[in-house]
Amino acid sequence: MRRSWEPTEVHMELVVGCYEQILFGFQVQTQGEKWQATADFTNHAHTASLSVVAANNRFVATGSKDETIQVYDMKKKVEHGALLHHNGTITCLEFHRNTHLLSGAEDGLICVWNTKKWECQHTFKAHKGQVSSLSIHPSGKLALSVGNDKTLRTWNLVEGRSAFIKNIKQNAHIVQWSPGGETYAVVAHNKLDMYKLETASIIGSIANPKRISSIRFITETLLAVAGDEEAIRLYDTDSQKCLCEFKAHENRVKNLHSFQFEGSPIIVSSSSDGYVKMWKVDTEKAQSTPQLICEVNTSARLTCVSVWLPGIEHKISTEDAAPSSRWLLTGWDLAMQHWLPLEESLVMLKQAACHLLQLAFFLGA
Repeated sequence: MRRSWEPTEVHMELVVGCYEQILFGFQVQTQGEKWQATADFTNHAHTASLSVVAANNRFVATGSKDETIQVYDMKKKVEHGALLHHNGTITCLEFHRNTHLLSGAEDGLICVWNTKKWECQHTFKAHKGQVSSLSIHPSGKLALSVGNDKTLRTWNLVEGRSAFIKNIKQNAHIVQWSPGGETYAVVAHNKLDMYKLETASIIGSIANPKRISSIRFITETLLAVAGDEEAIRLYDTDSQKCLCEFKAHENRVKNLHSFQFEGSPIIVSSSSDGYVKMWKVDTEKAQSTPQLICEVNTSARLTCVSVWLPGIEHKISTEDAAPSSRWLLTGWDLAMQHWLPLEESLVMLKQAACHLLQLAFFLGA
């Protein structure tokens, strides 16, 4: 007896927010070298301009100057509800897998939302002044935030407490972990500092010609940077050298997003010109201009962009009650329940012990 898994059809949705209080949804067809984006839905749930949008494989969440977070069920294409806790513009949103959403706002708070019951599980008094940016470590154990108080703060999400406060010389407005969580970037005006997790110290800096508006890690060492101009630059974070610079829009680039599709990194850019574009990056030829594979003219004043990528759903036919030898469940606290051969279990335990030692060193730095 066994379990059979039959993948069901999935699609990609480009979601874009604007000053006109509307969230646009465009369904993206990915056949061929050029992708086609067609209008799928609009939603006008906010009473002020949208400031931020985030997505996991079930929901899209939007933040606004109306001080609310609106949640949309993308599988059912319905409004799921509003989250009301902040007093001030919602400035940042980030999902951790399918379990939690973190939000930051002008009120200086960071809220941790459980996405099963949509309850606020914890509130951090994060900064004096607004929370400008936050980023969750890939492990889900740590988060970083920057605000208008010239501090970079580390949060222990397992214990729900502040772990570390670092004073910085300027008010940073962007912080972001690398995909592997070994490094992170902190941006203040046009300067980007790269930090190493193990030492919490700066390992390199990048000076962009213009004020940096958005960044996205493409790989662990390849970073896309957009400033108050029409160009996007790709930097090697090890050498801090610009590998490629290309004109992406007719007006300044406001936001960047990135994701992996069939093994290839895709950059999404939005601009004041109303266009949203998708670029395919060849990481082996990072010096070459990425390939433009899709563009949409929204005719709106864009403020934020993301991509909804549903996880592959499966129809499960249960023919065997015996547990799989590779079933893994991971919770918010990263406690794991699994069935593994003894040899593999010992390897995993050694890896976990090494990770905890590195984490303890970092938190004690």
